[in-house]
Amino acid sequence: QVQLVESGGGLVQAGGSLRLSCVASGRTFSSYGMGWFRQAPGKEREFVATINWSGSSTYYGDSVKGRFTISRDNAKNTVYLQMNGLKPEDTAVYYCAASKGMRGRATMRNYDYEYWGQGTQVTVSS
Repeated sequence: QVQLVESGGGLVQAGGSLRLSCVASGRTFSSYGMGWFRQAPGKEREFVATINWSGSSTYYGDSVKGRFTISRDNAKNTVYLQMNGLKPEDTAVYYCAASKGMRGRATMRNYDYEYWGQGTQVTVSS
């Protein structure tokens, strides 16, 4: 069992930046592919970014490409999401997720993730 705890959300003005962190419990963090998803009120959960076990492979949703960066520190059991150039449409609850079954590969599919955090709210004002 893996527990994921997100932090770093908050209120920011359009054009600003935030860095989300997700700390995972357990000793096998480096074997998991990790992802970030978000869900705005009344909308379906949306893929944001994913990273493979080593950090050598990353993928992004079209709406965040060039603005967001996912990274990980396996020594700290932590995955990050650096968000720059934030827009009001980025407002959502952001979830961290861990994929065990994909053998550490990055994946954009939410059903590949077995473990989810509780989410952290990001609000971008115009």
